[in-house]
Order: sequence, then structure tokens, then C-alpha cells
Amino acid sequence: MGRPEKISLQEAASLIKDGDLVAFSGFTIWRRPVALCYELVRQGRKNLHLFEVQGGFHSDMLVGAGCVKIWEGSWMGQEILGKVGENLSRKQCAGEILTEDFSHGHAVARIVAGSLGLPFFPTALAMGTDILNPKYDMLGNAGLRDGSNPKIPRKKYDIMKDPFYDMGELLLMPAVNPDWALIYAPYVGTEGTVRVLAQSYNDMDVIKASDKVIVICEEIVPDEYLRREPERNVASGYEIDYIVECPWAAHPTGSQYFYDTDAEFLRNFNKVRTQEEFDKWAEQWIFSCDSHMDYLKKLGVERLESLRAGVLGYSRRVKRGKR
Repeated sequence: MGRPEKISLQEAASLIKDGDLVAFSGFTIWRRPVALCYELVRQGRKNLHLFEVQGGFHSDMLVGAGCVKIWEGSWMGQEILGKVGENLSRKQCAGEILTEDFSHGHAVARIVAGSLGLPFFPTALAMGTDILNPKYDMLGNAGLRDGSNPKIPRKKYDIMKDPFYDMGELLLMPAVNPDWALIYAPYVGTEGTVRVLAQSYNDMDVIKASDKVIVICEEIVPDEYLRREPERNVASGYEIDYIVECPWAAHPTGSQYFYDTDAEFLRNFNKVRTQEEFDKWAEQWIFSCDSHMDYLKKLGVERLESLRAGVLGYSRRVKRGKR
């Protein structure tokens, strides 16, 4: 078994080309590969096609930076902060980006089908809703379901009758197989074993469904150490292509047992409502930082230490409110 290649953050971002279909790890405000997304913005990536079970800060930031042409998913938000992606909403209403809506279950069904090597996944979820209204087949209405792009299915969905038990109609959701999975994990082994320290969400399916996988981590550790508890690992080295070691790579989202979500940072981002305001924000936090280390210096040691998790798995210094 060949080992994944260890590369820099800049090298990882350079592998992703304009127009590629990209999926991510994590959920809402946890374990997003933010440092790698920042670097995609610095390198001026364009026309990306994002597929997400659920979007968040990382993808709304990419949308605001003009990196995205197509966004497919079930919703975009920040959990307890409750924010819907302002950049996505604004650009969708302006006709600057194509969005394809699915239910949460539909999006999961598509990535599961891709992970299993199947062309589609049968389900009965959300039948009878406007998600299946041909009027809202945005990729089809834009003429993109003509078969010229192998990553875009010829139909948004199909319906068939159950041929086995006569249970009625079933919805067939087409598989998705991203060009790239961009994964954040706290630990990666020297031979590519991936470990997360809390919920794994859909990470395993995203890894299996994607053509290539980049894992960005807090620390590369001996594979032998991770193999002592195989039940805690989500992927083995043969599934991983590249590894990037990059502390605090998920900030401002959190990494359970490493650091908390930076809610103040996210709340300030959520105040950004116009493109001009976003451009000022991006200049402050992306373009004025030549590297991830510059970004961390700008955040400051005191702020980062306030987020650092302790022995209980979370920061006891973050104010969480009171009854």
C-alpha cells in the first residue's frame, strides 16, 4: 500500500482546478477545512461546483469570494447561530450562481450512492414536494443536464414503481462522485489512517465517493498509534491521496477535543450583508494574510488559547451563557 503524499497547504489548493466538483467534511460549525478554503480564495479559484449535505461558513465564504458557479445541497447554516448563507442568498437572487435544492435525506442518498459505487439510491423522502417540481430543476433549466459534464446527472431524479413488493413509487436519486473531498481531521497517521474525535457525520461517505481526497489535520502521528483503536478511525490510507499538516485549520469552526468554534468570529462574519462588506472582510482575513501562520498571528495567542479544549473536550474559558 502506497502512502499518501504529504504536501503544503499551497500545494493542496493548487491541485484543485477551476470547475472541479468539491465536497467537504464536517457539519454546520464543526470540522470544516477552512484553511484550505482560504487558500483557494487566495489562489483565485473560479467556477467551482460544490456539493454539500449541509453548507456553512466555509462554503458561503467561497461563494462570496466569487469562487463558485454551482452549489448543490440541502441547506446552509451555522447551527446554534442560525444563520443562512448571506452570500449564497444574495448571489442566487442576483442570478450570479446556480443553486440546486435537495432535502437533507436526498443529499445524503446521493453521496451514499456515490460511496457505494451505485448509479442511484432509492428513497421515498420528500416526494410530493416542490424540490421535485421540474420548474425548480435549476441545472436542467440551465441546459447543464445534456451529458457533456460527467459530474452532472442527466436528470435531477427519476421515479419508478417498486418491482419487488408492489409498495408503490420510489424516488431514484443520482449518485454524486466529487472530483475532490476536502477533509479536516484532528489526526492523520503517517500511512494515511484518519481519526476524528467526535461525530463523523458523512465524512466516510464523502471520502469513498470522491475521486481524490485531501485531508488537512492538526497533527500527523504514527499510524501504529491509531491502529491500536481501529474503531475510532474513519478511513484507511488507501482511501487518502494527500495529507496537509496545519494546526488550527478548522478555525473559525471547531474541532472537538482540540478547540471550540469561534462564535464571535462567525457572528461578525454574519453581519456582512453586501458584496462591498464581504470584500472588506476578505481583505482583512484572507488577502492580507500571506499564509495560514499570518492568519493565526492576526487572531492572536490570547484568542486562540481561549478556544483551546481542555481535558473535558471543550474550552472552559468560552462564555456559554447562563440560565
